[in-house]
Amino acid sequence: MNATPGSGQGQCSPQPVPARRTALPALTLGALGVVYGDIGTSPLYTLQAVFGPDTGLSVAPEHVVGAISTIFWALMLVVTLKYVILVLRADNRGEGGILALASLAAHGGDGGARPRRAALLLMGVAGATLFYGDSVITPAISVLGAVEGLQVVAPAVSEWVLPIAVCVLSALFAIQRWGTGTVGKAFGPVMLLWFGVLAVSGLVHVIREPAILAALNPLEAWQFLQARGWKLFALMGAIVLALTGAEALYADLGHFGRRPIQLAWTVLVLPSLALNYMGQGALLMSTPAAVDNPFFRMFPQALALPMVVLATLAAVIASQAVISGAYSMTRQAIQLGFLPRLSVRFTSAQDSGQIYMPAVNSLLLVAVVLAVLSFRSSSALAGAYGIAVTLTMLLTTVLAWHAARARWPGRAGVLTLAALPFAVIDLLLVAGCSVKLFDGGWFPLGLGMLLFILMSTWSWGRARLLQTEREQGIALGDFLQTADIADIHRAQRIALYLVNNPTMVPNALLHNMKHNQVLHKHNLIVHVRFHEEPWVRMDERIESQSLGHDFWRITVHYGFMNVPDVPKALALLDIPGIDTASLHASWFLSHPTLVAEKGHGLSHWRSHVFVGMSRLSGSASHFFRLPDNAVIELGNRVQL
Repeated sequence: MNATPGSGQGQCSPQPVPARRTALPALTLGALGVVYGDIGTSPLYTLQAVFGPDTGLSVAPEHVVGAISTIFWALMLVVTLKYVILVLRADNRGEGGILALASLAAHGGDGGARPRRAALLLMGVAGATLFYGDSVITPAISVLGAVEGLQVVAPAVSEWVLPIAVCVLSALFAIQRWGTGTVGKAFGPVMLLWFGVLAVSGLVHVIREPAILAALNPLEAWQFLQARGWKLFALMGAIVLALTGAEALYADLGHFGRRPIQLAWTVLVLPSLALNYMGQGALLMSTPAAVDNPFFRMFPQALALPMVVLATLAAVIASQAVISGAYSMTRQAIQLGFLPRLSVRFTSAQDSGQIYMPAVNSLLLVAVVLAVLSFRSSSALAGAYGIAVTLTMLLTTVLAWHAARARWPGRAGVLTLAALPFAVIDLLLVAGCSVKLFDGGWFPLGLGMLLFILMSTWSWGRARLLQTEREQGIALGDFLQTADIADIHRAQRIALYLVNNPTMVPNALLHNMKHNQVLHKHNLIVHVRFHEEPWVRMDERIESQSLGHDFWRITVHYGFMNVPDVPKALALLDIPGIDTASLHASWFLSHPTLVAEKGHGLSHWRSHVFVGMSRLSGSASHFFRLPDNAVIELGNRVQL
């Protein structure tokens, strides 16, 4: 029984973000591992792609300085200015991520207008589907890029790179069931060591070749880009590799808060990345032959193997971040009504954000391994990497502009002028990645398109199912007025009916009357409403309305970050003589059998897709945490 997602307007105020008791240094250290794992491993493969065959760049000193300058100022403009300073301020009651941003934009100012609201929410869904593409490519390219360091240590083992990468990835996905709590404690220290090594190794080479410091001049980047001509697009498709992971800054806002994320970037991450890219540039200026793998060539032979191990650990952490993000994104999509219920296991008694989803984990593993075996190298995967990320960046810019315009309606012109440069940069990055469409860019784009079709089909199918129930059902108000309630035998128990539509008579109740010719003494029509906002306060979690004849309509409100524990919410009810936790209370669920029929609203193929997805839907009693020994399911047939 899926609850219907609400409009997200009005009725419930969101839960304020609780005061953080964790010390700022601890939060900052945690942000290093979770937030910056992806962008922190970009030096493994970025320059290798910049000077790859697609860009046509020779390893000439002026090209090296120009490329490093472009990377540095891209980090400053896109990551520092856009995300760290500006976008992090667009929090939705303390939560970040593109779905939270879409909700913020859709429900601010005049966002309640239905066409505009629907368009903004669809943009959020599109961004979420593209995130799954990133969740597949990031583990594949990060782990492959790290393991390829073995080719520097011992070229003879090149043929073992793919098997080792697949084994590392398989182990990574296998341990997901144990949760990230224990492993997560090691993430921060490992990444602290990683960024320290990036900074020191880069600084050593900068000291040896200080001419690379000319890259700090933005004019070097400008002149370098101007001279590229049509090759500019291919070059930007490689430069964007240095920016992947920027979306994680915003997506993980709710986990760490704005200040720790900003502090970690400013004090450690940005300086370390800048020094390492400059160090790689300095190495290429003195040793152009190192272009085959400039990152690992920075280290002496004795340190090559330890660096492969450390890089692999950093890549695993980067992969862990997007895998956990995929779980959270899926959970939000389920509760917003864009995906069927899937099994969710909570791996921490203290932190409801630590979850494990077996189905998502298995599908991600299959997709990641297929990506590794299909592309076979990080250089080839670089062609697939970027297009999903850059499209998400562009959608973030558009949604952030809408959210800002809704908040400050009198400053639309100023906000447009402020957003325009970022939109131009995003479009340039998208165009650069589009050049790689047939070299692998189709992979995340196709995956995102498939997921968008599935998510939109589920949303439209749910709407069609509700419409069918309204057309074929009986209005609850009419039933209570016309039915001869007094003449029906009453069982001395409490019946709770979990429903999609609280204005209609539950099918389970009608079946109970038809087959058992009985009503219960007390009948609670329970509707769970998910709002398009992160949190709903406990004091506004539940509302009740007496309908007469011992019937009550109960509405339970949740945000898309809340855990839907319905029995816990019903404990807040204050109705004399009714104890929903007693042994005299039974839960009745309608279990519809869906049949795809032509001419019933949805296109025939989409109806079949929706029916197939519904069969994968998990148990409503488990999803809403209903007591196992008090649930009764009654079926009915519904044509779509």
